[in-house]
Amino acid sequence: MAISDTLKQYGQLSLIAALEKAAPADKAAIEKQLDAINWAELDRLIKEYVFQKPETAIPDDLTPAPFFPFPANTDELKARYAEAEKVGNELLAQGKVAALIVAGGQGTRLGFDGPKGTYPITPVLKKTLFQYFAESLARAGEKAGKPINWYIMTSELNDKPTRDFFAANNYFGLNPENIMFFTQGMMPAIAYNGQLLLGGKDTLALAPNGHGGTLLALRKSGALDQMKANGVEYISYFQVDNPLVPVVDPLFIGLHHLEGSEISARMLPKTNPYEKLGNFCITGGRLQIIEYSDMPAELAERRKADGTLDFLAGSPAIHVISREFIERLTCDGQLHMPWHRADKKVAYINENGDLVKPDETNAVKLESFIFDALPLAEKTMVLEGCREELFAPTKNATGVDSAESCRAMLVARDARRMELAGIKIPRKADGSPDCIVELSPRSVFDDADAIEFFKNNSVTIAPGEVKAFGK
Repeated sequence: MAISDTLKQYGQLSLIAALEKAAPADKAAIEKQLDAINWAELDRLIKEYVFQKPETAIPDDLTPAPFFPFPANTDELKARYAEAEKVGNELLAQGKVAALIVAGGQGTRLGFDGPKGTYPITPVLKKTLFQYFAESLARAGEKAGKPINWYIMTSELNDKPTRDFFAANNYFGLNPENIMFFTQGMMPAIAYNGQLLLGGKDTLALAPNGHGGTLLALRKSGALDQMKANGVEYISYFQVDNPLVPVVDPLFIGLHHLEGSEISARMLPKTNPYEKLGNFCITGGRLQIIEYSDMPAELAERRKADGTLDFLAGSPAIHVISREFIERLTCDGQLHMPWHRADKKVAYINENGDLVKPDETNAVKLESFIFDALPLAEKTMVLEGCREELFAPTKNATGVDSAESCRAMLVARDARRMELAGIKIPRKADGSPDCIVELSPRSVFDDADAIEFFKNNSVTIAPGEVKAFGK
């Protein structure tokens, strides 16, 4: 069917008019984008998510999700965790684990022009997020005795700059054969009248389809097939703005395996009822996340007899996912997960060919979220995590969840590791380090590495000193 006939069938009259006026090269570029659209599916989404505004229904049977506590609080659990860590290390040594980073965003909110992963984050040497993760993976692979394959999901906007950045930096010492870049899927922005918008003379107004789209992008890019060919069974999933996260965690991976889980999650105990973390819940016998903005106040604030929050478990978006589970979710080339509506101000080209920047929301962007895979799994698992060791999001330049707070957390973590290795760290009255220290993840991936690194290395840290260690 000709694209004009398809547009007529689905009532996209604005696009028909625009294509009639477009220059040949511009028309060809837009038609290529239109050809990639599943029109029957998009028509359904417009009817369900644009013409209607779906309400998030809170199930009547909602209960807090169970989780494995960390650290272990019984002898039995300590033994289970020791076994899990051993299994996790064996899986890494066998090459059955790959790392997956979601890195499609730009550094705009950080006041930075470029892919977020190219933002300099470390407190002393100003290593970028990508370099920090690369060095962590290099050391983790060295400890495992086998390189860890790294899958990097970019977006159409930052794919080339990201690839160029890695090439210019010689892949930070990693073998390029162990790195695969692939791009996130895109969805057209949809005006409130159901019409697709043009974002430029030669393009639709497009937006990334959300981190849930990672799963479909793995399928379409051939990454899943490559994983299977390489014997990868488990995927360590994390986001580019969180350098504190362990890129691979033997305990988490091993527990996922021992529990027979298809998708597992780390949880953080929430600091308050309204902390901006999704809530791990159980409904209908299935694990799911209720967004903090959707959680009713009476549930968010409910407490146990000891005063702790009833719905304590918050999600920092750290997962282990079984490859076979993703294959099942995307078996027919479609993503079988729900969508979420976001009302946005979307700039567009009007019928006169002028760029319009609206003052109010004028369109819907549709996103899928990775956590919506949880209730689709036959078996799930949640493991508690220590915030100071897991979660330092870099979303803003200053303040909460910022580059500033992230650097402070990196310093605090590295100072703790140095103290574990017997190095005296000067501290302020509030207990925070009175120094700025940075341990290279290429030398120090975990606590055991820190102890080994400083075993024969006499170090003195003076108050106010700024110092980096490691290669």
